[in-house]
Amino acid sequence: MYDKHGLRHQIPHSAGILLLSLCLLLFTSATASAAAADQFADVTVSAEKVAGNVYMLVGSGGNIGVSVGPDGTLIIDDQYAPLAARIQAAISELGGAKPKLVLNTHFHGDHTGGNPDFGAAGTIIAHENVRIRLLNDDGFDRIGLPLVTFSDRLRVHFNDDQLDIIHLPAGHTDGDSIIWFKNANVMHLGDHFFNGMFPFIDLDNGGSVHGYLKNLDTVLATAPEDVHIIPGHGKLGNLVQLKESLEMIRSTLEDVEEALAENRTEAEIIEAGVAQRWKSYSWAFINEQRWLEILIREVTGPGVSQSR
Repeated sequence: MYDKHGLRHQIPHSAGILLLSLCLLLFTSATASAAAADQFADVTVSAEKVAGNVYMLVGSGGNIGVSVGPDGTLIIDDQYAPLAARIQAAISELGGAKPKLVLNTHFHGDHTGGNPDFGAAGTIIAHENVRIRLLNDDGFDRIGLPLVTFSDRLRVHFNDDQLDIIHLPAGHTDGDSIIWFKNANVMHLGDHFFNGMFPFIDLDNGGSVHGYLKNLDTVLATAPEDVHIIPGHGKLGNLVQLKESLEMIRSTLEDVEEALAENRTEAEIIEAGVAQRWKSYSWAFINEQRWLEILIREVTGPGVSQSR
């Protein structure tokens, strides 16, 4: 190292190590940031009309519900943080402004990642357990926390529609809600519906396969036959597809319960797989093996590990 007079000075060994460590840390951080950006580089957020003034936005992560009308803009979930600008651009193309209201169906990052961006201009509403879990995330910006919470159900009047926000206990997580647009005849089921896919049921955060089934039975008992269903993941759905998803979960759970009652091992159950009818439900995040692991853990208790 040289001073302002051009004289060379030796850097102490410890200082050199510290400088090298700092450079490595900065390089690692920059590399991680670049990798995160690249993950979403090719993601396009597109809109599909559902009914009335309700739309579904598809990008990366959970499907977003949007209502645009005389009262302003309301959204249900907001995917990942890096997509916030693209989500807003898609809303603007529909004639919407910055959302006044943001409803979260649950706390997972692919549904709440945009909260800090949209929470700066709008009010976030969610079940009280969503706020609790996001508060426990040290890296989550406080501006993205729900400001309005509820324990059972809440009613919102917006854009000439009545939205019933209904808590479904111990299902996908312990803080799930569905949103029912009564006038538009649309339900956003969050991650209580993976259309044509094995669902992720978060047993580590209050989720339960049996609770999930019970919750879907409740939905089926109240939903109109012609209701439009926005799933948490997958294509826009209907009641027939929801019933099939319920049948898949119940059938595969019963198969696992029977196999365990016959003292088959986890390895044997996974090797046997699911019935041929349900194999197409496998996808990148929850493939056949992982779905069976979730079911086995549900039946046997916390002794079987489950990675997030």
